[in-house]
Amino acid sequence: MATSPFLSRLGEGPLLCDGAMGTMLYAGGVPLDGCFDVLNANNPTLVQSIHADYLSAGADLIETNTFGANRFKLALHGLDARVREINARGAELARDVRQAARREAFVLGSIGPLGKYLAPIGTIGVEEGRAAFREQAEGLLEGGVDAFIVETFSDLGEIRLAVEAIRAVSDLPVVAQMAFTEEGVTFVGRSAVEVARALRGLPVHVIGANCSVGSSVLYDILEQMLPEAGGLPVSIQPNAGLPSRVGERLIYLSSPAYMAEYAGKMLEAGARIVGGCCGTTPDHIRAMRAAVDRHVPTRARARRVSVSPPAREEAPALRTTAVATPLARKLEAGEFLVTVELDPPRGHNIEKLVQGAKLLKERGVEMVDINDGSLGRIRMSVLPTAVLVREATGLDIIMHFTCRDRNLMGIQADLLGAHAMGIRNILAIKGDPPRAGDYVNATAIFDVNAIGLIRIIEGMNGGRDATGNSIGEPTGFHVGAGLNPAAVDADKELARLFRKVEAGARWAQTQPVYDLEVLDRFLARAGRLPIPIIVGLLPLHSFRHAEFLHNEVPGITIPDAVRARMKEAGDRALRQGIDMAQALLQQIRARYAGAYLMPSFGRFEVVAEVLDALR
Repeated sequence: MATSPFLSRLGEGPLLCDGAMGTMLYAGGVPLDGCFDVLNANNPTLVQSIHADYLSAGADLIETNTFGANRFKLALHGLDARVREINARGAELARDVRQAARREAFVLGSIGPLGKYLAPIGTIGVEEGRAAFREQAEGLLEGGVDAFIVETFSDLGEIRLAVEAIRAVSDLPVVAQMAFTEEGVTFVGRSAVEVARALRGLPVHVIGANCSVGSSVLYDILEQMLPEAGGLPVSIQPNAGLPSRVGERLIYLSSPAYMAEYAGKMLEAGARIVGGCCGTTPDHIRAMRAAVDRHVPTRARARRVSVSPPAREEAPALRTTAVATPLARKLEAGEFLVTVELDPPRGHNIEKLVQGAKLLKERGVEMVDINDGSLGRIRMSVLPTAVLVREATGLDIIMHFTCRDRNLMGIQADLLGAHAMGIRNILAIKGDPPRAGDYVNATAIFDVNAIGLIRIIEGMNGGRDATGNSIGEPTGFHVGAGLNPAAVDADKELARLFRKVEAGARWAQTQPVYDLEVLDRFLARAGRLPIPIIVGLLPLHSFRHAEFLHNEVPGITIPDAVRARMKEAGDRALRQGIDMAQALLQQIRARYAGAYLMPSFGRFEVVAEVLDALR
């Protein structure tokens, strides 16, 4: 393969790529459902300002704003006839910013997946897909890119097609990056080792991974890819953790310092390109610059210059005369409640989950929570999981129910089905948004939010559907709500809690809490608690586990002192995590209505040991 200035510079030392383009455009006021790529023509000043910010932060590589600029994605906006123009313009904008900055930096032409599945899963044939990638590559070449980056691919067949299309028109360097899940496999189940072996067989110059997950998971992916890279440089560009929805915005949690620390670890392990994907900003790249500089030779460093709709009036509801659930009776009687969360299986085999539930029952647990699509991941649907666990164990069930995957009709249909199957306790939550790159064509629905969902359930308890039509006999649901004591805007979260109570919530379950005084202070702002609070408790397994939860998982904040104790514990970190959880469980029993325990990694025995504190 021909040499190039980009490859020569990469041979001298590691390079720092830029961060997210879409995140910054969104922050600049561009709606999530808008076409980011057409801004190359319609708002070039905004696009160039983002490139300039990344160069100012110290990036060696800037990616064109063309990730979705193929004929299929542009067709959604009526722009499929402008593929070549939008791609060429994207490359020109980045080149002009680089020239104005008077820096040695390189422009990478960004090409993402087609947005439609290839046959036989989808309807796009090989030749049609290859043609789409080729016309995008031709536009980027016309604009003058220094290299190509094909990124965030889930399917090895599709990324091979993209590389073949580029090679049909250019011998410029190609960086090929795949996306992985938290389990360390692609979204079609390929391991990092399989991916590295497949990518090194393509006519590319750099292989790697990006997007979908945060730094800690991609660090593991890096360690697995390096031995299989066949001598090719490896590139790693994580997200800034997982997204959390704050109002109508998606907020990423990983701090610049956290990502910079992992960038240093990745370079020490052998990465040659580091950078960031979704949620990463110029502040993150600026912090990562210092980590990269520790690995860059002096001569190379010297070249771098420095809504839900308004509620309508309704007739008074008929109240159900249904018998109170065991959950309702316990809370009303002031008995301390313990419930444990169970995640539905990734496949259709329920046996492991049932065995875990039986173990918990032996330890005195009377009730379990069945999760509903946490983090936007695909698992067995919540209702059959709940019914199967109940039938196999006799445990009472709290069924989580989200607004993400169902439209207004589907929400009500599933609720009626749950009631018919004997499920009465519903935790009504909005649900995590689908993650970038996870089933890339999936859409979140969110016809209603959590407050709207609670209103719908209470309407059913009064014998009506959401439009006020009769459903016949009223339902007898006991509905609860989620609560995040670590919310960025505490007053807004409390206001939402009171709106949920007004809508019909009868109890609340919190996100994991690691310092009960934080929860006490949060709830003290509310005055008298309007409903019982069940406190979330997630035992820590290691210092790395604590760092991951704190920096990359929405809604979880772990105090510095707790993370320090986990770090100091070393090999005894799991024991330390169990001890802290037991102590916290005893405090919760003295002050709150119940505890909601969450096993990590399917380790039900850890939760069972924590429960020994109640004996």
